[in-house]
Amino acid sequence: MLNSLYIKNYRNLREFKINSLEQVNLITGKNNTGKSALLEAISIYASRGDIFQIRQLLEDRGEDIRQSDSENILASNVQSFSSMFTDRKIDFNNKNTISIGQPNNSVVMRFVQYQDEEIKDKQGHIFQQKRIISDEDERREYTEYNIGFEIAFSNLSRLFSLDSILFPHSGDGLFPRKKENFQFIQTKNINRKINEQLFDSIALTEKEGYVIKALKIIEPDTEKIAFRAGGEYSTLRIPVVKLSSVSEVLPLQSMGDGMNRILTIILALVSSDNGFLLIDEFENGLHYTVQEQLWKIIFELSESLNIQVFATTHSEDCISGFQSILNNSENPLKGKGKLIRLDNVNGEIKPVEYSPSELKTASDHNIETR
Repeated sequence: MLNSLYIKNYRNLREFKINSLEQVNLITGKNNTGKSALLEAISIYASRGDIFQIRQLLEDRGEDIRQSDSENILASNVQSFSSMFTDRKIDFNNKNTISIGQPNNSVVMRFVQYQDEEIKDKQGHIFQQKRIISDEDERREYTEYNIGFEIAFSNLSRLFSLDSILFPHSGDGLFPRKKENFQFIQTKNINRKINEQLFDSIALTEKEGYVIKALKIIEPDTEKIAFRAGGEYSTLRIPVVKLSSVSEVLPLQSMGDGMNRILTIILALVSSDNGFLLIDEFENGLHYTVQEQLWKIIFELSESLNIQVFATTHSEDCISGFQSILNNSENPLKGKGKLIRLDNVNGEIKPVEYSPSELKTASDHNIETR
């Protein structure tokens, strides 16, 4: 679990620090104050800087510009990866690095210049090594060099060549295979393709009961859920539900965005044991009357499954439901959540943290917290 968070140079989060975090954290703020960027950064941290997670984020933002023409691969990759840096700045010194995490436990990313070298070991074997050009004097010695992208975590690093579509690994260090368990629900994800895989992993377990309980928030007659083949020419399976009040099985898609959104959130939640759940624009597809009940389930399961939750919102109803459950005496995590508002102060994104009692006071007196 993240007890605090420091982000440097990631998108519009030039120098950003949250001093303390809780088990359930709700992020608010006006447009372009970095709410989505904050969730992206946490997903990079949770993945230990996994290159495929990074490329997925770039693709989702329309920044993953891939070229089949070999002459343009380097330029397009540099353009794509520079979009993660504040002001899209590209240079090769240690000052212009992205850092995400906590002291002594951060993912660090940067552009580098490097040379391919041949090294001979004591047995006379020759192998290739990529050596990073680290200072200006050394750069002046070379008329040609390669451009790469280095990702470091703890005392290990990987160097990826930017002149390749597949980003072959240089071989200089391996990250631990085990990453933090996390699920990232983005704004457009009313219904994710991954839902059927997540359901398969929890079917016929106690967690399936949690899914049914959540769906009952909107449709109290929900008895069972399953995934069935979507059609003769479809490779996807679709979710179907059995209601106690209807004899036939119904496709979940026919029951509205709310049911599909709750299924997406609850499947992601129960699949994030001992990790993180990230939800962008929590309220999407959800009527205000169901949000408080969903927060109740999220608080309960984040406690029992040891999950740290980060969600963003623009909705006053979402904040109200969150506050109501957070300060409920029956909540097992009473006081173990907080609201964090992001403000743009002269071009710098700054967090304003609300404790449970401060959030209740703001709610009671209709003080704006979005």
